[in-house]
Amino acid sequence: MYATYADAFRPAPRVQGFLYDVLLVVAGSLLIALSAQLSVHIPFSPVPITGQTFAILMLALLFGRKRAVATVLAYLGEGFAGFPVFAGGMGGMQVLFGPTGGYLVGFVAAAFVVGSLAEQGWDRRMMTTVFGMALGNAVIYTLGVAWLAVMVGGKQALMVGVAPFLVGDALKIMLAAMLAPTGWKLLRQNPRG
Repeated sequence: MYATYADAFRPAPRVQGFLYDVLLVVAGSLLIALSAQLSVHIPFSPVPITGQTFAILMLALLFGRKRAVATVLAYLGEGFAGFPVFAGGMGGMQVLFGPTGGYLVGFVAAAFVVGSLAEQGWDRRMMTTVFGMALGNAVIYTLGVAWLAVMVGGKQALMVGVAPFLVGDALKIMLAAMLAPTGWKLLRQNPRG
């Protein structure tokens, strides 16, 4: 059985497999950039609601930890190089030092955690997928709020950096919990090669 979805479709020859991995990383980083543009700015929070978290955590489920971390690092590299890939079409190093910098760092850690859990089969059942995605969100919140608290204080950071996102993240987790296990069932019914 394959460790991840990406492994299920990876070509066997070494060179083709490497090119496949590079293509996944580049395409995944562009998907994260697109999901960042799906943003809604909340008047009372410096942190916008975006599609990034869902994209990153789903890619981690699909790719596994190495590809997922490489994908998020590629995305961050694109942004730090000045490309307008962050929420609201922002780019540049100043974003890392702004109020959302901790969330960006949290994306890397969450990709590692959720990707590792996916490699252990946590994305094959609804309950373990829910737990894995919730853990990934908790990692993002922890790092994001820790950095935001430096700027606005701890209590305020929780109010503007977590509370507005809980319902949306719960819905994203439920969507992932329905999609990931269903995909594995389809793969078992129609195995490759």
